[in-house]
Amino acid sequence: MVEKREESMDSQRQGSGLTVYYDGGCPLCRLEMDHYKRQSGAERLCFVDATSSSADLGGDLSRDTALSRFHVRDADGALVSGARGFVAVWAVLPRWRWAARIAGLPAVTPLLELAYRGFLPLRPWLARALWRRAR
Repeated sequence: MVEKREESMDSQRQGSGLTVYYDGGCPLCRLEMDHYKRQSGAERLCFVDATSSSADLGGDLSRDTALSRFHVRDADGALVSGARGFVAVWAVLPRWRWAARIAGLPAVTPLLELAYRGFLPLRPWLARALWRRAR
């Protein structure tokens, strides 16, 4: 069973070459990643919960860094984070390609990055509120 899971992850990595690192301990992050996982095309992404002690983050991504911000590794092994990471994911998912196209317009991704940086300090509060509501 473990070998099958590893083969599946390898085939996902080969599909689009994107590995998505997220904070599985954050209810808000988990909710969003679960949404992406249900989308058509998600089989082409490899989702890695950075809270897992067995998560392979690579030598250039620490657990603290992976948990502090959204990261995506492309087929060449380069890391992108924040808004650029989301745009990379959107470009793979057919129902989200419109968002990736809009983000490709001049100055849009930098504006999305500013919004993401503004959201990050609110994330713990929003995650707690979501967790309380779900109980």
